[in-house]
Amino acid sequence: MSPSAIELPDHQMLALSRSALAALRSALLRDADIGGANYLQQAGYAGSEAVYRSFREWLRGRIAAEPGELGLDEFAELASGYFRDMGWGSLRLGALRDAVATVDSDDWNEADPESALAYPACHLTTGMLAGFFGHVASTPLAVLEVECRSMGSPRCRFLLGTGAVMNHVYHEIERGVGYEDAVGGVE
Repeated sequence: MSPSAIELPDHQMLALSRSALAALRSALLRDADIGGANYLQQAGYAGSEAVYRSFREWLRGRIAAEPGELGLDEFAELASGYFRDMGWGSLRLGALRDAVATVDSDDWNEADPESALAYPACHLTTGMLAGFFGHVASTPLAVLEVECRSMGSPRCRFLLGTGAVMNHVYHEIERGVGYEDAVGGVE
């Protein structure tokens, strides 16, 4: 077995095709409207603990450190490798105005560039990333997708922050403020 191979059953994971996830998302958004997005987020969050445990196990095959012990650059490189090996896509970590963390991906596989949606649609991912990074940080975090390849954007961009910060950003976006300006208004 190669060092990047992940034994899915050993990690409490299973494979799901992109077309199955796309069909599920489409049905939930069609039949449950905004509730469908919430269901997907809840499912992503519910599975995030297993994803975090899988990441920790995957790390043990590479380094002798826990996720919280890594420097930001090393963590970012390893997290990107893990999510790529799991089939989600690669990611880049950053920050926006020192108020929120960013997770960017040019190849995130929950996105469906052919769907030409009017809104971000990586709902399963937002829940998963909230739980995953909350485990890494040992504090609850919220995630908001602000750019999505399903909308024709060249990347998916997720903002991570505390619930209060992300609530502020969300409400500002609802009022028509661009997300960068909304983040700039965080006190």
